[in-house]
Amino acid sequence: MITPAVLISASGTMILSTTTRLGKVVDRVRVLSDRLLQLAGDEVTVEFLEEERAMMYDQLDKLTSRSRLLQRALTVFYLAVGVFVATSVAVGGVAFFYQNGLTGGSRGAWIPVVMGLVGASFLFYGSMLLIFEARLALRATHAEMDFIWRTTKRIVPRELVERHKTHYVHFRRRADR
Repeated sequence: MITPAVLISASGTMILSTTTRLGKVVDRVRVLSDRLLQLAGDEVTVEFLEEERAMMYDQLDKLTSRSRLLQRALTVFYLAVGVFVATSVAVGGVAFFYQNGLTGGSRGAWIPVVMGLVGASFLFYGSMLLIFEARLALRATHAEMDFIWRTTKRIVPRELVERHKTHYVHFRRRADR
């Protein structure tokens, strides 16, 4: 009965972190939405306006995908908690029936094992969803940083831009390749 309790705790931790990540996605969507409204009233160059709108549209698309992945992960983690609780109950039930001689041998002992495996599968699947979401978040962050870098290069004095080279991370693809 201890193993399901530990897994319930692990699932709870995953739920808390996933909820936090979902909250950050929602906050980011609100910031982008406010910026879009601000752009509608600002007088900026058409070129910059179109580039920023394209970047924000791309960001909103990624944020939508992230929120869907996070919602799916939360659902799976809640299912895992439910299955682990049911596993604990099943362990107790099997022990009760065996102790009182209501079942012969190890009959029914497979039920908690199967339920524990199902719960662990949910936990694994939810973790995989979070990996996909984290990779999407990283791509979104890189895209936004690239936009800010391009924009800053237009605003900052030329000699300052020439002193700093673009930093490429070894695992990122360069856009000019």
